[in-house]
Amino acid sequence: MSASCSGNCDSCGESCSSRSPESLLAPANKLSNVKHVIAVVSGKGGVGKSTVTSMMAVAMNKLGYKTAILDADITGPSIPQAFGLHQPASGSDDGIIPAVTKDGIKIMSINLLLPKETDPVVWRGPVVAGAVKQFWTDVCWGDVDYMFVDLPPGTGDVPLTVFQSLPVDGIVIVLSPQELVGMIVEKAVKMAQMMNIPVLGLVENMAYMTCPDCGKRLYPFGEGRTADVAKQYGLPMLAQLPIQPELAKKCDEGRLMDIQLPEMGKAVDAVLKCKVRKHE
Repeated sequence: MSASCSGNCDSCGESCSSRSPESLLAPANKLSNVKHVIAVVSGKGGVGKSTVTSMMAVAMNKLGYKTAILDADITGPSIPQAFGLHQPASGSDDGIIPAVTKDGIKIMSINLLLPKETDPVVWRGPVVAGAVKQFWTDVCWGDVDYMFVDLPPGTGDVPLTVFQSLPVDGIVIVLSPQELVGMIVEKAVKMAQMMNIPVLGLVENMAYMTCPDCGKRLYPFGEGRTADVAKQYGLPMLAQLPIQPELAKKCDEGRLMDIQLPEMGKAVDAVLKCKVRKHE
C-alpha cells in the first residue's frame, strides 16, 4: 500500500498486498439451500462417470439425505435417461424447477430443456459454461443436503467454470483400469490442486467381472494398476465397481434406483466426512 492509497481498490489499477482477490463464486438461486457440493470428474470419456454420479446420489438418498444432481455434461447428458425422466422441466417467476425422481432426487439437465431429447447441443465453450452456471443460479433447488455435479471429461471450460463458480467441497475421480490411468489421474489431481479443492478419492469402474459359472473374479483390463496409482498420489480407493450387464440394462430402462449398491460404502463414507470448505 502506497502513502497515497485512498483505500478504494475499485478505482485502483495497482497490484498490492492490500487488494483482496475477487470471488468468482456465482450466487445460488434465492430458493436454493445447498449444504454440500461434490463434483464427479474423469480424465477421459467412457469410464462410467455419469453412472457413478447417479449411484452416489442414489446411495445418499437411500440413507435419508436430500440429494440432487446437476448434470453439467451439456453436450453429452445422460442423467435423466438413467432415472426415466423424459418430461421437460417447468419454471416459475423465481426460476427453473428441477425434475424429481420417484424417490425424491432433484435433477437438472439440458435434456430436460430441449424440444427433443435427441436434439444435439451445438454450442461453443463459453455458451456451454454459461448454461452450467445458470443451472446453479437460475434453478430453484430448495433444500439439498448433497448435490453431485456430473462434469464432462477433461479439464476444459465446464470443469473450470464449476470449480470457480460453485462452492465445491470435494472431488471424486472416476477412472477405468487402463495403461493411461496414471496420466489421467495426475491431470485431474493437478487441476484440483490448482483450484484448491480436496480430492476425496478414486472410484475404479469396470474393474472386474464375475464369472457366472464359478463366481471367480476376472480382470479383463489387468489387476492392481489403479491401486498403485492411488498409492502414488496418496489418494484412497473409494470403490472398485464390477462390469455389471444388469446395471447397464437398468440405466437404459430408467430404473437405476432399483440397483443395490454395496460397493459404494467407502465412497459414501468419504462424502459424509467431507467438510464444507471455506470459499473466498
